[in-house]
Amino acid sequence: MFSVLSYGRLVARAVLGGLSQTDPRAGGGGGGGGGSSGDYGLVTAGCGFGKDFRKGLLKKGACYGDDACFVARHRSADVLGVADGVGGWRDYGVDPSQFSGTLMRTCERLVKEGRFVPSNPVGILTTSYCELLQNKVPLLGSSTACIVVLDRSSHRLHTANLGDSGFLVVRGGEVVHRSDEQQHYFNTPFQLSIAPPEAEGVVLSDSPDAADSTSFDVQLGDIILTATDGLFDNMPDYMILQELKKLKNSNYESIQRTARSIAEQAHELAYDPNYMSPFAQFACDNGLNVRGGKPDDITVLLSIVAEYTD
Repeated sequence: MFSVLSYGRLVARAVLGGLSQTDPRAGGGGGGGGGSSGDYGLVTAGCGFGKDFRKGLLKKGACYGDDACFVARHRSADVLGVADGVGGWRDYGVDPSQFSGTLMRTCERLVKEGRFVPSNPVGILTTSYCELLQNKVPLLGSSTACIVVLDRSSHRLHTANLGDSGFLVVRGGEVVHRSDEQQHYFNTPFQLSIAPPEAEGVVLSDSPDAADSTSFDVQLGDIILTATDGLFDNMPDYMILQELKKLKNSNYESIQRTARSIAEQAHELAYDPNYMSPFAQFACDNGLNVRGGKPDDITVLLSIVAEYTD
């Protein structure tokens, strides 16, 4: 019923709910170099569903339908991202997952090569997008994107969000930070785009610099949930927080189970015609008579801030 991304290579110790836990099965961080005393890292697991999963269509790799994601480690930072390909391109014979998937794979490569500054996640998005623009064969499509960077030494989280994917930071059972959704108008998020020459100026296309950027300190045991709109359109904060209460310790298996539980519940609600979803409520607020969940691709990355040891 689900596909799980496994990112358990970090040797870490986190304090969560007053418990100090060590996951002995996790491995060392990538990118070279050793972690100094007091460095932070992320222990991350992911889960997702393609919208067409019920038809048996589930793409391989870090993609769920038209969604894509990545988790990358460097000696200076842990970086993760999600992207949601705009499905409307399918009407023109373009696979929307190609754009979002290539964007995220390029971001991942840039991080692993050290071609980024932890305090500037917009720079990762900009460089990746520029590489796509420079392809000899144009890669047509559009995508939202959210990039989250944990600077190991400064203990600061730096984020860039373009569109309606996003993140939550939960501490002590409460949301203490969250991304702001960016919409041009109802159900039309900000997006990076590459259009054929004849469609330039017609297709919506935002600059990476338009991304909403934030920076703030994090603490050991903070929970970071990064996801595409398929989650947030179907699960309000209180439901997400209820699921996060199941996360009783910081070992990878517990994080994985909780990520799976969140994605499964969002997927079930998406197909409930009687459920008043956040998306349906937003539609009603915009004068539309809508009820039910919103069938969509769903990608969830769940992370815990932990002490880092290479």
